[in-house]
Amino acid sequence: MARTILDLTRLLTRSSHSVATGVDRVELAYAKRILGKSDAEAGFAAIVGQRVAPLRRAPVEAFLQALDAKWREGAGDGHAARRLAERLGALLPESPTPAAPNKARDLAWRLRVAAIARAGRPAVAPGNVYVHVSHIRLDRPEPFERLRGSGARLTVLVHDLIPIRFPEYGRPGEDERHARRMTTALGCATTLIANSQATARDLAAFGRERGLQSPPVVVAPLGVESAFAAGVAPLGAPKPYFVSLGTIEPRKNHLTLLHVWRRLAERMGSETPTLVLVGRRGWENEMVLDLLERCPAVLAHVVEANDLPDQALTALVRGARALLFPSFSEGFGLPLAEALALGAPALASDLDVFQEIAGDAAERFDPLDAGAWEDAILDYSGRNPARRDAALSRAECFAPPSWAAHFAAVAEATGGL
Repeated sequence: MARTILDLTRLLTRSSHSVATGVDRVELAYAKRILGKSDAEAGFAAIVGQRVAPLRRAPVEAFLQALDAKWREGAGDGHAARRLAERLGALLPESPTPAAPNKARDLAWRLRVAAIARAGRPAVAPGNVYVHVSHIRLDRPEPFERLRGSGARLTVLVHDLIPIRFPEYGRPGEDERHARRMTTALGCATTLIANSQATARDLAAFGRERGLQSPPVVVAPLGVESAFAAGVAPLGAPKPYFVSLGTIEPRKNHLTLLHVWRRLAERMGSETPTLVLVGRRGWENEMVLDLLERCPAVLAHVVEANDLPDQALTALVRGARALLFPSFSEGFGLPLAEALALGAPALASDLDVFQEIAGDAAERFDPLDAGAWEDAILDYSGRNPARRDAALSRAECFAPPSWAAHFAAVAEATGGL
């Protein structure tokens, strides 16, 4: 089997962050996979300028352990978790002792310094499989062209083409930058991994539009971590609440939810369920922020929560009446799979990728059909208990995608991992 080299560039830049994003979790899952192999089978590297630098295994292992502990064992904001539990009238599950908050950051800094010093050394040998599972640095093709020129095989995981398909949802210029990333992936990779059939279709369409030939593409759904299991104890709140996960940005369609909640408050008053928004504020959100900051009905019944430790997050989702996922577009939608794996009901947009991930386990609606969302939320709040009971039964039957299946598909396609 060819030696596999995993690119850790993204995780090294994320070491100061208190919680992990979906892409962070993907790269960490790959890193754990590589740690399970011998040094003769696999190794690590990072991009430095236009070159790829090898990383020594021992300090990488120490860094990954510290980072995993930081994200998994509670380096998120415990105060925020307690404030949220108090707002919901719930008892907060006992949390483990937080990991040292700066250990991962310090180890990452040392690795980056070491990478600069080792940038002139070869990171790959001919026939090695170099695996890059984030979009970071793909807009600069030189390191990847060097990898191919060295005789290595390059595998790139593509998460989505949303900035290209929906430029109106991103920052100005992000569509052009992402087009450069995808051009690099198509031009330099020997194998591409798509996280869903929907992403694979978008990638194929982009290649045709640009007149670019694609290397083989393997579709490998992302796995759900073991922390998201149905045995997790729910947050026991006396009043119904719903949860939405994700950065507050136009693509996530928080605006529809907030308008629904304003109407619910007008109809239900103090009996209105609570909406918990878990995610940082992003960009192009003027109307959403106005509602969050100035609308009395929203202020009374909508809570923002950031940097929750993993244990608090899983308990929050497990205890919710449902996860709400009204996005206009997603490449995969890991929170949907995670919520269903916890046994929590889910209400989602009628996107092809959500059908692909969840099948009939989640109810789906047009993201702009506020009336359908409102009816479902009322039913799940208690107006029609049978509807939510049916959703709970569907969630219990959901078989979450696994990392084992993901890596098996990737290994078959690449000869690595």
